[in-house]
Amino acid sequence: MLYFSHPASLAHDPAGVTPGHPESPDRLRVIERLLAEEDWLGWERREAPAATRDELELVHDPEHVQRIGDFAAAGGGAIDADTYVVEASFEAALHAAGGACAMARALLAGEATAGFCAMRPPGHHAERDRAMGFCLFDNVAIAAELAIRELGAELVFILDWDVHHGNGTAEIFRRRDDVLYASIHQGGIFPGTGSASDTGSGAGEGFTVNRPMPAGSGEEEWMAALTEDILPAAERFEPDLVLISAGFDAHRADPLGGCLLETGSFARMATAARDFADRRRAPVGAVLEGGYDTVALAESVRATLLALAGVPFRNSVATPGGRVRGRSPRPSR
Repeated sequence: MLYFSHPASLAHDPAGVTPGHPESPDRLRVIERLLAEEDWLGWERREAPAATRDELELVHDPEHVQRIGDFAAAGGGAIDADTYVVEASFEAALHAAGGACAMARALLAGEATAGFCAMRPPGHHAERDRAMGFCLFDNVAIAAELAIRELGAELVFILDWDVHHGNGTAEIFRRRDDVLYASIHQGGIFPGTGSASDTGSGAGEGFTVNRPMPAGSGEEEWMAALTEDILPAAERFEPDLVLISAGFDAHRADPLGGCLLETGSFARMATAARDFADRRRAPVGAVLEGGYDTVALAESVRATLLALAGVPFRNSVATPGGRVRGRSPRPSR
């Protein structure tokens, strides 16, 4: 199992423009402090390279890439009411996309069966020509397109369980039948997309699966959407690579979502995705998206890593406040 990160992720700090922004470097600091206490759960750590312009332009317009680079070089500022750039943001975004690409390369080369990119800024809201929703470049979409264009994958399945719909990823692949994009998210919140009736367009009709959940929904509803709707569609699709847009803001403790998932809920979803990938003999890689309660985020990432490595979550017990008591064993492979 491969864990990708880079120090540049910590230098991207929207608080330099707007103090108190929820997408802060502390998200990664708390994740990595917890993982370091347990020797990274036995995962191999790799430094994420910077994405090349050619890689970014697999899914983004060249003008968009240039615009973000120039804006950061000039000192940055507000792109919109949610999305901010400082001078270091472009470098951070290059490594966030580059880590996803490096993970796809390693997985499809057979170097590991599972990977996780703990990078920021997140990506799934970024559209082909627009940054939005804290996101500058669509990391998971770049990795999926690279896998198809250059790495020998014919079909890629993207599972997005962030509490917010991944509008950028959905739009990038809307008219494609070689990428199955499936999202479980809270309906009626930012960015306002992802209705159940949206199943793609043109050649991509039927290759988008949206399952919006009401506020207050919990593990039972989310798991039902995954196991009864999304994974059966993925079974029919028969992908070569499984990618997860792994947001953790559907956790009950998260300040930006209104759903009631527990830490163990993410372990269950990751286990279901891993079991599906194993049946397909396909590797599975996750890319960090949202999650803004740092304690809930760190413990949910830990639970996801254990699940992707095949380690049961049963030895950990989530308390009502989201804290985890007890520890699961480290993976043996």
